[in-house]
Amino acid sequence: MPTLFVVATPIGNLEDITLRAMRILKEVSLIAAEDTRHTLKLLNAMGIKTPLTSYYEHNKSTKLDYVLDQLEKGDVALVSDAGTPGIADPGSELIAAAIKRGFRVEAVPGPSAVMTALVVSGLPTAQFKFIAFLPRKVSERRTVIQELSGETATIVFLEAPHRFRTTAEALLEGLGDRRVAICRELTKIHEEVFRGKISDALAHFIEPRGEFVLVVEGKGIVEAKPMPVNEVETQLCKLKRNGVSAKEATTMLADKMGLSRRELYKAWLKLE
Repeated sequence: MPTLFVVATPIGNLEDITLRAMRILKEVSLIAAEDTRHTLKLLNAMGIKTPLTSYYEHNKSTKLDYVLDQLEKGDVALVSDAGTPGIADPGSELIAAAIKRGFRVEAVPGPSAVMTALVVSGLPTAQFKFIAFLPRKVSERRTVIQELSGETATIVFLEAPHRFRTTAEALLEGLGDRRVAICRELTKIHEEVFRGKISDALAHFIEPRGEFVLVVEGKGIVEAKPMPVNEVETQLCKLKRNGVSAKEATTMLADKMGLSRRELYKAWLKLE
């Protein structure tokens, strides 16, 4: 059974292509590329002569069956303009369709703008949420940002230069002045990583140029400070006098006091 290879390509520096990626691109029967002109530059630099076909957002409905038909005849490689295909691009639909038809799908891992930005951001990396591009409509963008306002994980966005300031202003309004790392033109000659607050980034990038990845600090978790023992007893006594049950009282005060329900229940029993 032929294989659809999902091949990661450089996000800027051509030296970042892997040996395996070069071999696969040489061996497959066809390369499905987001932009054939862009990919041709990479292939020419590597001396690769494999035939190309375009597969992108505006022709995916007509090209999907064609690419799948070519898979019947031999292996196909899927590449995006830069980085790993299938992440916020139409490649994900081709991958799903190939799996549905029973073809083998194999990843050829490599560069990723998201991971590159995350590891150089200086922000927590144990958990992160990738959003890709925020909606263009103001109301929809505001809704998404509002939903993210309570997210404690680091958040990663992609953005084009002409929309950078609009997006940064919306994030400042909806999330507050959080810490960010603004990664511009990653691995390219004019690479820049700006670290600071969102307001600082807006002051810095007056005329944004290049492709951006925004890494935004998640919402900080403020730990509740345990109340003194006498205050715990006072609160529990007050609730008990008002006819509140032990279960209700311990549930109500757990978050407020920074204590577990078990600890509160022990204190409740001592009142008796």
